Parts: sequence; C-alpha cells; structure tokens
Amino acid sequence: MDFALNLEKAEEHFITALVRQERWAQQQLYEQYYGKMMGVCLRYAGSRDEALDLLHEGFIKVFQNIGRYRMGTSLPAWIRTVMVNTCIDFYRKAVRRRTNDLDEAYTLSADEPDALSHLTEKEILEAVHQLSPAYRAVFNLYVVEGYSHKEIADALHITESTSRSNLVKSRIKLKEYFSHRSIHFEFKSGTSEDI
Repeated sequence: MDFALNLEKAEEHFITALVRQERWAQQQLYEQYYGKMMGVCLRYAGSRDEALDLLHEGFIKVFQNIGRYRMGTSLPAWIRTVMVNTCIDFYRKAVRRRTNDLDEAYTLSADEPDALSHLTEKEILEAVHQLSPAYRAVFNLYVVEGYSHKEIADALHITESTSRSNLVKSRIKLKEYFSHRSIHFEFKSGTSEDI
C-alpha cells in the first residue's frame, strides 16, 4: 500500500513540476517518450524530418497543456492522443481539401485478406510513406489508431464516404506498392498470393 501511495506522490510531484515548466521534468518526459511518439509521428508524416517537426510540435502542446492531464489516468495514452491530434492538425493545414471520385470507390472491394499482417513494421512504414497525405491520414487513423469513419470524418473535416473511399484507395495503393516488389504471402489456405 505504501508503495502505491509513493507512486501516486511521485506522479503528482512530476506532473506539478511539468505544470511549473521545470526543465528537468520536461527533459525527462521528452526522453522517456521520444521513441514511441516518434513512431506515431512517422506513420503520419511524409518524411523523417516532417515527423521530427510533428514530434516537437506535439511535445510543445504536451508541455503547454499538461495542466489538463488528469492524474491517475494513463500519461502515455494522453501524450499519444496529443501527438495524433497534432498530426491531424498538420494534415488539415497542409492539405487542400478535394473531393475524391466516390463512384470509383463503390467499384472497389476492401473485403480481401489483410496481407499487411505478414509484413514487418519497417516494410509497412516505408509503404505508408508512399501514400498521399490524404490517404496516409485516413489509413493511419482507421487501421493503426482504430478510429471509426465517423470519427475520421469529424477529425479531418471530410465526409464519411470520403474516409471510406480514401481507405479503400490507400489499400489499393499499398497492394500496388508491394506487388511491384514481388512480395508474396502464404495465407491459411496454403496458397501463395500477391498482395
């Protein structure tokens, strides 16, 4: 019991130091979460430099809004939410909205097996970087973050249909990317298929 109380006091002391903008606390938080949050930013950014900019922007927002963090909840989850929202904000500013041809999306199918589960994180990240910002944002929010199409539409100021369309098209682009590299996958049926 004393151990739990000590952890609560330590967290309270740490968060209080962050609210007071004490450099030691900011540095410790930055160093502890740099790697994981850089991974989040890399999924949304078009390049490593862009991801680093998003990461720094995200940490600035974390430090500015740390007073909104509720103690006792998951600090890493709160920081991740700030980072994802920072990436969404960047997307909103950087990409001019355009309406995609929805008729094409209706003729495409997203019911095929998920071959992405057979790839390494590095291979997927490299492929996702090849997507346009619009496709990349929807793909990450839906596949990685688990957002619904309604949540994506609200976050990116697009329609749910556009979200669905962009997801289908991003999957097609990823299939094309991997098929040009002749990557084959073994599925449960034992047959080999291209993505």
